[in-house]
Amino acid sequence: MSGSAMSCEECLIIHPSCAWCAQEKFGSARTLTSRCDLRQNLQKRGCEAHHMESPSSSTTVVKSEPLSSKGSGPTQYDVIQIMPQKISLSLRPGDQTSFKVQVRQVEDYPVDLYYLMDLSLSMKDDLDTIRNLGTKLADEMRKLTSNFRLGFGSFVDKNMSPFSYTASKYQDNPCNGYKLFPSCVPSFGFRHLLSLTDKVDRFNEEVQKQMVSRNRDAPEGGFDAILQAAVCKERIGWRKEAFHLLVFATDDVPHLALDGKLGGLVQPHDGECHMNEKNEYSGSTKMDYPSLALLGEKLAENNIYLIFAVTKRLYVIYKNFTALIPGTTVEILDQDSKNIIQLIVNAYNNIRSKVELTVWDQPEELSLSFTATCQDGQPLPGLRKCADLKIGDTVSFNVSVDARGCPAPGTQQSFTIKPVGFKDRLEVSVDYRCDCGCTDQTQANSTHCSSIGQYTCGICRCDPGYLGARCECQEGEVGSMYLSACRQAEGMQICGGRGECSCNQCLCYESEFGKIYGTFCECDDFSCARHKGILCSGHGECHCGECKCHAGFIGDNCNCSTDTSSCVSDDGQICSGRGSCACGRCQCTEPGAFGDTCEKCPTCPDACGTKRECIECRLFSSGRLSDNQTCQRLCKDEIITVETLKTDDPNAVLCLYKTENECVMKFTYSEHANGMSVLTALKEPECGTAPDAMTVLLAVVGSILLVGIVLLAIWKLVITVHDRREFARFQSARSRARYEMASNPLYKQPISNDYVETNFSMYSKSYNGAAH
Repeated sequence: MSGSAMSCEECLIIHPSCAWCAQEKFGSARTLTSRCDLRQNLQKRGCEAHHMESPSSSTTVVKSEPLSSKGSGPTQYDVIQIMPQKISLSLRPGDQTSFKVQVRQVEDYPVDLYYLMDLSLSMKDDLDTIRNLGTKLADEMRKLTSNFRLGFGSFVDKNMSPFSYTASKYQDNPCNGYKLFPSCVPSFGFRHLLSLTDKVDRFNEEVQKQMVSRNRDAPEGGFDAILQAAVCKERIGWRKEAFHLLVFATDDVPHLALDGKLGGLVQPHDGECHMNEKNEYSGSTKMDYPSLALLGEKLAENNIYLIFAVTKRLYVIYKNFTALIPGTTVEILDQDSKNIIQLIVNAYNNIRSKVELTVWDQPEELSLSFTATCQDGQPLPGLRKCADLKIGDTVSFNVSVDARGCPAPGTQQSFTIKPVGFKDRLEVSVDYRCDCGCTDQTQANSTHCSSIGQYTCGICRCDPGYLGARCECQEGEVGSMYLSACRQAEGMQICGGRGECSCNQCLCYESEFGKIYGTFCECDDFSCARHKGILCSGHGECHCGECKCHAGFIGDNCNCSTDTSSCVSDDGQICSGRGSCACGRCQCTEPGAFGDTCEKCPTCPDACGTKRECIECRLFSSGRLSDNQTCQRLCKDEIITVETLKTDDPNAVLCLYKTENECVMKFTYSEHANGMSVLTALKEPECGTAPDAMTVLLAVVGSILLVGIVLLAIWKLVITVHDRREFARFQSARSRARYEMASNPLYKQPISNDYVETNFSMYSKSYNGAAH
């Protein structure tokens, strides 16, 4: 790389480790670039330290007052929430330097809240709801700050075709002929009704005076109203030393830039205040609607946090707007605005729980990278915001600054770092160390240069027509003794075929593609890798066929960003802990994980556990997320409650967990084709009832009796079976007898008494004789 350096200044730009030797007697006479090298190489080759030019970047703190701890009271005008307040940077290109920024959200900080309401016909029920909003909102906000002011404004749309009804019969009453609501006021763009005041009763009075209007198309002119509320600081009454909240309440989408062409408005919005003596927006029918970029710029310029309070069906649209407008948040508004107070309090707590740094007027020559250190003390490279903070927490950011090049001599540059929505800021002034101190000793027509050149920093800058280390040669002189010095190796082309050999050195050709340089014209600044046709992707410099990437980019063609902010999920983890960040995009490694930050993963082991916390905080205001005000920020999934949970959907994951009171909560988790996560949960956990004591007693006694009866029945059955078997056996034996009662030898026919007496003696004798 040092071959491209033809002077001390060029050497310093090549790389922060390069040094230039301005010593008179140094280096080879054959080459003019040998003076540019690493410091250690120059020292080895005999260059003394005091002859070396190698400046380094430095940081100087100009103003650093300590952070405040409280926002209201006698010191409210001197509140400091960022430290330091002024620093000065002295930068050498490529030599990165860094500094630390501390930010603290002080307690009891003053709050200005401007309520901007859509007064189109569909918002009539919302208007009825907020008629006493001022008093109730002030009571809630005074729990958070002792210094609260409230203002009010309204909008409808541009009073011209095709946005509103312009026929003569509608001039005074756009609702003429509309049966549902036959009377309303004429349409208007934006109307400022009440400047910021601590007399909240006046807010109620102004709201009660208002009537709705009617426009023709569905979109509203709300962005016109937001911009006027932001830039008309004196009319609205924004205090410099207060926290600025702008609540935007609507139930429909807004008109955007270029929509005005439908009504013949071709003049872009100029971003200025256009309020007439009636406190109405006078440019409504003269200029187009503002763009998102202009809106974001003016909100940030005036330190205003914008809160979109919109109905559920518009949530996704306005959520996309928040990614394009820094310092904005979106909350879901009930159809009749009955939750507006809690919505504002939640949004305020959500905003106050995070700190995000923005950079204003960053010079093109500078590259900035951030490392956040939040309340857990762990450094988070690539992040410039901290979330889940409590009021009074102090967070720090390490800011690294790298200069990619040098502006024109004498250029004064500066930029500003400020937290989103804060009035406090850090002002950074920048100067560049692109010059060498040895140029102060330049000698014109020096004898070192044969009196035909300028001697500066150890080399000669020859007059036109002369060249050589000492201007000893004239252009066009060529000899065989010089040619060998112009070949990189024996047998190779002279000057690589990309230059001519003159006076012992190569004179490289000019090229329409860029610069050819090097001792043998072997290098150039255009033969490097490209991305989409852009050399080094536009994020690096081409040096001798190799891309040297700017800070924050890597890769052969510098197309890979090292910034990880786009990979941070809502829970603060890189790629939700399910992947890695490569080139600013998440590569999900967990099977089943997908989404921009791998946040969607129905099949992941922790899917049910993650969604359980959202079920607990959203439905029952319990669990870990209910304490630190992060529920609304982390749990944006749609939750549907049902009486009976269906589990037959193959694309849904059934989750269940046991609650603190031993009940079982069931829900399913699925991903729709539109990218939205949907949780379907039971309205109440399933809980078993405790048994009644008398019921248990009766059940036990009944069971005992039943068992006894069963045992008796079994015993009776066994006895019966046994008796029947014995009787059957008896019957069987009886039937097998071989004789009958008539032939029984033991049986004699009964006789009369006379016969017995006559024959007794004879029978006895015969019997006794037989016995003997």
